[in-house]
Amino acid sequence: MNSSTSKPQSRISTGHTIFIVSAVQFLAPFMMSAVGVALPTIGRFYGASAVSLALVEMVYMLAVTLFLLPMGRLADITGRKKIFVSGVALFALATILLPFSPSIGIFIAIRFLQGIGVSCTVSTSVAILSSVVPKEKRGKAMGIIVACVYLGLSAGPTLAGLMIAWLGWQWIFFATVPLALAALILTLTQLKGEWKGAEGEPFDRMGSIIYMAALSCLIVGVSHLESHAWAPGLMAAGMIFMAVFTVFEYRHPFPILDIRLLLGNRVLAFSNIATWINYAASFGLTFFFSLYLQVVKGMSAQATGFVLIVQPVIQAVLSPLSGALSDKISAAKLSTAGMAICAAGLGFAAVLGQDAGIWQVLVVLVIMGVGFAVFSTPNMTTVMGSVGPRHYGIASSLVATMRSIGMLTAMTITTLLLSMFMGDAGVSTATAPGFLKTMHTAFMIFALLSLVGIVFSMARVAQKPGPAPKR
Repeated sequence: MNSSTSKPQSRISTGHTIFIVSAVQFLAPFMMSAVGVALPTIGRFYGASAVSLALVEMVYMLAVTLFLLPMGRLADITGRKKIFVSGVALFALATILLPFSPSIGIFIAIRFLQGIGVSCTVSTSVAILSSVVPKEKRGKAMGIIVACVYLGLSAGPTLAGLMIAWLGWQWIFFATVPLALAALILTLTQLKGEWKGAEGEPFDRMGSIIYMAALSCLIVGVSHLESHAWAPGLMAAGMIFMAVFTVFEYRHPFPILDIRLLLGNRVLAFSNIATWINYAASFGLTFFFSLYLQVVKGMSAQATGFVLIVQPVIQAVLSPLSGALSDKISAAKLSTAGMAICAAGLGFAAVLGQDAGIWQVLVVLVIMGVGFAVFSTPNMTTVMGSVGPRHYGIASSLVATMRSIGMLTAMTITTLLLSMFMGDAGVSTATAPGFLKTMHTAFMIFALLSLVGIVFSMARVAQKPGPAPKR
């Protein structure tokens, strides 16, 4: 049952809702990209090892990914606003505490709590937006919040660099708190509704434990493939746990992931596969181009940053436009076109040689920016439009999980190729030929992945989403 426990839905301000959701959608990627830039400075401040600095980002990503699905399901049961408010409050508290951490160990622990807060907001914010905004205007609203995600990604490195240089790394967190508190206050005072799509149903604790164990094994295993002999075994354990989870959820009457819903709703299933593939194919672009520009082309880190910011800026500008367009034409067809544009950009990137001009890199970034903007918002609109209000929470958290797993897939492919072509050698002018071979191979694989994604994306166009399976 979809219920609003205080005000009627028609009296809830759509503008306030969009602002609240946009704020939290900006904060999560901003915090990830900004802290990434600050890691060397944080390491010097605490005298931290390279392993500890890697954990600063690892535990954040791990927490976000682990809790997305369970929090989405819990929100459907107990109330999406309740979980959202808890997440914003936890995020704000962790962000305030981080600059005062007495040691790197405490810093890492608080980062994990910050990631849990982000998972609560990400898994519910789009579901709340879908509950408040009329379906015929949902694409435009989705475009605005997707633009804020890209603004967060692009603003993070730039603003973090300025704050580190002039104010200190602690201000990355101090400056973030007011926006989080503003979102929290507005949520409590202006967003008076509550939505419980699965009110009264039990929470699947055992399924959540199996799911978290599976993802933990996979993520930790992948992250240590290059350095530890036990990593492949941990990955294998993760795959076994994931298979057990799938069977368990199929048989469970009230699962955190409704396998029967996915099997019975081709639009939802294929849209999520398209999300996973597109992020798997595109996430490695920034990594390779950052090294290509600095090592192969000899550009400074600052100049490289200004080049790479082109893609997220284009995505931020075009996402609201593609969202508005998806309200008028088929969102599924539009997102398929976006994936095709990304495939073309990756194909072009695969032929860039050592003597390629910077303008060619910019062309690739522009193509990818346009493609991602055309894909992301209509794809999200398609996902949320493929289910009823009862499943908004799980649909929102599922597509966010597919994004994270897509990024993890890209990291895995990249790590394996670097190990295959370069071994233990670092990336330098002397090893540039090996790096270029790795980059070209990766982009060819990513382009082929995009073509596979287009097939799945096209397959959903022909069928309208069916009703949710009865239980």
